[in-house]
Amino acid sequence: MASHEFADEKGGKTTVISSTPSDFVPSETESAEFDTAPPPPPSGILARLRHYEALLDDKLGVEKNGPARILPEERNPPHQAIMALMWASGTMNLSCFATGFLGWEFGLDLKQSILTVIFGTLLGSMVTGWCATLGPGTGLRQVAIARYSFGWWPSKIIAALNVVEQLGWSSVGSITGGLALSAVSDGRVSLVLGVIIVAILGLIFSFIGLRAVLWYESWAWAIFFVIFMIMYGEAASFADVKTPSALEGQTLSGTVMTLLAIVYGSSSSWSSIVSDYYVHYPVNTSKTKVFLLTSMGITIPTCIGMVMGCCVGSTMGVNTEWTNAYDDGLGYLIQTILFPRGFAKFLLVVLVLSGIGINCIAIYSAALSIQLFARPLQVVPRAFWTLIIFVGILLLGVAGRNHLLAVLQNFLSLLGYWNTAFFVILFTEHYIFRKGSLENYNLEVWNTESKMPIGIAGLIAFLLGIVGCILGMVQTWYIGVIAAMIGETGGDIGNQLAFAFTLISYLPLRYWERGRFPGR
Repeated sequence: MASHEFADEKGGKTTVISSTPSDFVPSETESAEFDTAPPPPPSGILARLRHYEALLDDKLGVEKNGPARILPEERNPPHQAIMALMWASGTMNLSCFATGFLGWEFGLDLKQSILTVIFGTLLGSMVTGWCATLGPGTGLRQVAIARYSFGWWPSKIIAALNVVEQLGWSSVGSITGGLALSAVSDGRVSLVLGVIIVAILGLIFSFIGLRAVLWYESWAWAIFFVIFMIMYGEAASFADVKTPSALEGQTLSGTVMTLLAIVYGSSSSWSSIVSDYYVHYPVNTSKTKVFLLTSMGITIPTCIGMVMGCCVGSTMGVNTEWTNAYDDGLGYLIQTILFPRGFAKFLLVVLVLSGIGINCIAIYSAALSIQLFARPLQVVPRAFWTLIIFVGILLLGVAGRNHLLAVLQNFLSLLGYWNTAFFVILFTEHYIFRKGSLENYNLEVWNTESKMPIGIAGLIAFLLGIVGCILGMVQTWYIGVIAAMIGETGGDIGNQLAFAFTLISYLPLRYWERGRFPGR
């Protein structure tokens, strides 16, 4: 036994006999117990936040991974079918249903509206589908991939636009879900409160992280599919297939191009975030499979919702009851279309969840884009940025709650413009300057400024693409100089001009840049 003497409070000495031998050495088991004792929370606000985020990850599965590259050995891939199913849950919703009304709003007949919707959706989905192929091979989020073509500093513009884009998508999802809630409650739940409820539900899944988002998106699509099939069965027979459009000549062509730009923008807008959800798939995942699953996973469900909107929209000029209900709000219209009334209310409640699908995807990617804007922002946990995005969604959703079609018309086409320029630069860099091989990307330096392109070519080409879209855009607040020449109301060719301006400028500028700054 070992004894130790300590001075007491009065200056005397107290002898304490320890029951532990002085030469005691803990066993391996006992040492492990001592070693695994939970460390105290670190000091400093950011370090403490990351500490608690790690605890949430251990206890609840809240994702603590930021925008860092996911290495091949760290990946735990979900089922490949999720590449299609997640987009089905995010696009087969009330927002796409409402977008289908724009054909009637523009004066197109049902056939013209449906054909434009299908072609525009397919075109935009293929843009997103190609961008998706870069995800598994690199293990990088889409904004980080953009650094290899745009350069370090210009890619920050993409990150910022991405945040704005996802804020817009989430606000649209919250508005449409809020409209449904308001109708179900016969107005007792205000539209403002409905927007807030849908935004909160989307926040919960996005806060937890990618696993929760993918889990929700994997199953939600089936419910929405059944509901839309019921809507087709009860409402499609009322569609006006006989009344032709009063538009003709260049005015008709211009109107079709304007609707095409909006629908294309709806599907191509996912191109700037799509790889965020593919970083956990193996490096050798088939690019063809990724392209097809993503493209069809967006095209088919989007068309299901939009074509239904085209059918119902075509009745607005001949069905007074439906027109009056639509004036009260989208939810009231759906409640009028479906029967019996109690069943209609039940379906509306379920359709509220369709707004969550958009919000899950948008909020998660917006938070990642903020972290990729600057390295100091990566120190702040993703969960904190998720909350900041949530506040922005509430502000936009409440502000635009009474102007859904105007928001869709302007917002979706604006998305298409810059995403077209974004796609052209990534596509050209990959096939012309990287020879179509991911081996020509030094993935180890994804977060090193000095190893990225200078960005002169990417910045100038992107800005010139924006100039092209301004010349060819048709918005409620502005019609471009070239667009105004097409028919009486103008024709939106902003995407076509953005494509041409970006491609023609990026090629020579990037050749010059690589010659002037070798290895970058």
